[in-house]
Amino acid sequence: MSVRPWSLLHGPLFSRGRPLDREHAAPRISAYIYGNILILAALIPLHLNDDFVGILIVLGTAASTFIAHVFAEAVARRVHDGTVHPTKTTVLHHLRDSVPILSSASVPCLILAAAWVGWLEPRTAQLAAEIVILLRIGGTVFVIDRLNNERPNRATLIGATAVTVLATAIVVVKVFLTH
Repeated sequence: MSVRPWSLLHGPLFSRGRPLDREHAAPRISAYIYGNILILAALIPLHLNDDFVGILIVLGTAASTFIAHVFAEAVARRVHDGTVHPTKTTVLHHLRDSVPILSSASVPCLILAAAWVGWLEPRTAQLAAEIVILLRIGGTVFVIDRLNNERPNRATLIGATAVTVLATAIVVVKVFLTH
């Protein structure tokens, strides 16, 4: 049994060990990109020193975005389905589809923690965390190719670069307008 790299990097796109279909993968990819963009927007203006404030800011961004996303999806689902009260299954579905937002903070927090304990310089840790987020965003193009049963090729690399540049532009606008 071979291990495919995309299965390790994009676990939220699998359910019970099987790849998700498009209908279930699409909201998770959306949450994944959304979460990564907001985590990057939280990371860029940080001025890290030896304390753990940066970790708290990233965790707070992930948690508040997760809650807002679940709420927005639940309201939208009520409109879509025409229901008044969501079922337990529906609520769990929204929670599961929003988990990629929380996962967006995991690696950056670990990297920032390495600076907090003195294993990395704070600025190096911040830069590494930002690079990880950019790689995660660009990597979604590889996942989309996988969902389309296509092998990565030059167009995949160009698409990954374009998605990364566009996401970076969105982050720059957000940081400029809000900080």
